[in-house]
Amino acid sequence: MELAEIFRRYGAQYRARFGARMLPSHLRALHDIEACRTQRLGGQVYFCKPCQQLVYAYHSCKNRHCPKCQNERAQAWLAQQRALLLPVPHFLATFTLPSELRALARSHQSTLYDLLFQSSAAALQTLAKDPRFAGGEIGLIGVLHTWRRDLGFHPHVHFLVPGGALSADHSAWLPAREDFLVPATALSPIFRAKFRDALRQHPALFNSVPKATWNKDWVVHLKAVGSGQHALAYLARYVFRVALCNSRLVKLENDQVTFSYREAKTQRTRFCTLPALSFIARFLQHVLPKGFIKVRYYGLFCPAKRELLAVVRYLLRAPTPAPASSLALALPPRCPKCGAPLTLHKTLAPEPRAPPPLRFALATTLDAAQCAATA
Repeated sequence: MELAEIFRRYGAQYRARFGARMLPSHLRALHDIEACRTQRLGGQVYFCKPCQQLVYAYHSCKNRHCPKCQNERAQAWLAQQRALLLPVPHFLATFTLPSELRALARSHQSTLYDLLFQSSAAALQTLAKDPRFAGGEIGLIGVLHTWRRDLGFHPHVHFLVPGGALSADHSAWLPAREDFLVPATALSPIFRAKFRDALRQHPALFNSVPKATWNKDWVVHLKAVGSGQHALAYLARYVFRVALCNSRLVKLENDQVTFSYREAKTQRTRFCTLPALSFIARFLQHVLPKGFIKVRYYGLFCPAKRELLAVVRYLLRAPTPAPASSLALALPPRCPKCGAPLTLHKTLAPEPRAPPPLRFALATTLDAAQCAATA
């Protein structure tokens, strides 16, 4: 069983019920995953001479939320990010949006996620410049993560930070202790205040937030992660892994989906069963707006300041890493049965499609009519 099969079975019903209120990014993800590696997207037909059989290879949708289209990109991204790591201790900082703001974040994704990034990075940079701590400019790699293991909505940002800072005059590297960068307890109120002040620039949104939100403690976690290699690999999984991979789907019966997840506290495997439409809704709430950047760089890692990163490497006597190759060898397709090389037999053209807004509106109208006719 795959996510695409669930979408194909219940996608029309879901669009008929919720299509008028669905975000364009959700409609696109639902449509793309339904069509992924099917005749709708076209492909190639190959011939295996030893087996005397045709092998069909349909195109993938390449949607970043499709569980079958993102796995290969994680390793390439990881290799590129490793070139940014410095030979110093690293820290992983996590900033979590409080529960009172999650409904607002779900309905205003771009705005709230942007503010989450900006306010958390600014809080960490502000505290790091304090002479009592790092005392200078730090570097941050930030990754947005929106889900819990049971697909619950839990937006937070992880930052990987080298332990130390570049002095204001760029003449010295100011190392941090191996087990301490800045106090997390001091980060929390700064993060909260910066988010509050930024949200005030959107009066309608700000006025909808309960006032008690600005008086409670906001969750910030900071821990040492050694060289940063393992933490970077951890972040890579969230950059290219979607909220649910196909291997966690257990069964689909009686219009209900069961999937597994590992409980964070006990590390035991648990199972969650949801009606199919509720399952789709829970998955789609983690689909990001079109073009939204979920990996961001600040301080020394900001592309506009990469020359300062070269200064830091010079001060640390660290060699400049070789650029990671992004070229992949194009291997000839092979028969899945006998492994012999395949020869191209013919190309399948994709099905013609209307422009996205018309296509989705038409699909919703047809689905609604279908349901009415059935009823």
